[in-house]
Amino acid sequence: MQTRPQRVFITGASSGLGAALARHYAQTGALLGLVARRGEVLETLAAELPNGARHCLYALDVNRHDALRAAAEDFMAQAGGIDIVIASAGISRGTLTECTEDLDVFARILDTNVMATAATFSPFIEPMRQQARAGHGGCRLVGIASVAGIRGLPGAGAYSASKAAVISYCESLRVELKKDGIEVVTIAPGYIDTPMTQVNDYAMPFLMPAADFARQAAAVIEAGKSYRVIPWQMGVVARLLRLLPNWLYDAAFANAPRKTRAPD
Repeated sequence: MQTRPQRVFITGASSGLGAALARHYAQTGALLGLVARRGEVLETLAAELPNGARHCLYALDVNRHDALRAAAEDFMAQAGGIDIVIASAGISRGTLTECTEDLDVFARILDTNVMATAATFSPFIEPMRQQARAGHGGCRLVGIASVAGIRGLPGAGAYSASKAAVISYCESLRVELKKDGIEVVTIAPGYIDTPMTQVNDYAMPFLMPAADFARQAAAVIEAGKSYRVIPWQMGVVARLLRLLPNWLYDAAFANAPRKTRAPD
């Protein structure tokens, strides 16, 4: 008996983690809804995917919530439902609170990394509830956080705050939706080899190829795990960081390398 392909909706799909996840799921035969700002890059990606013409492409900014909802509804209509939603769109900049010009960057990071995650999930929750009531459970909402959300990093206040918010938000949502048969998965990447990290001019321990990350993340999603740091070595580091008292953490990270500030 042939089963239908998984229906997977991914934001931030034109590069980095989103593109790696799109490539992985396309290889498994999934039907994809791919969202990114750069339509031409999306089209190039789709042309590289198996059966690229069957996937749905949506060129839009995830901060345009109405457009994002319209894309979600269109994909569900064309795919006949939804199985996995991955909110992968995100941006990172070095920021300093004392710099007035960085306040707009703070807002942009929080909007893109936090508010757009909620806006991505919002259109899918009621359809997922209805699918679960009809006996088609196993739907998953996936938030892409970061180890930077475990403890605040100097020079990255906006990014660390946004990823800490994603972790807490997804935890709240997981508890809210458990009774509805909807699983919420939080994945916190460490250093993954993507354009976001390639600009860093400092050592990145346990740097992982994006394709390896996508494969491991998909396994976590399939298993319905509530939270996972990838790679596992960074998970060990994250657990240790949680245990450090503030005075020791402050001393250890006061001179930590910082992401370069750049125009938004």
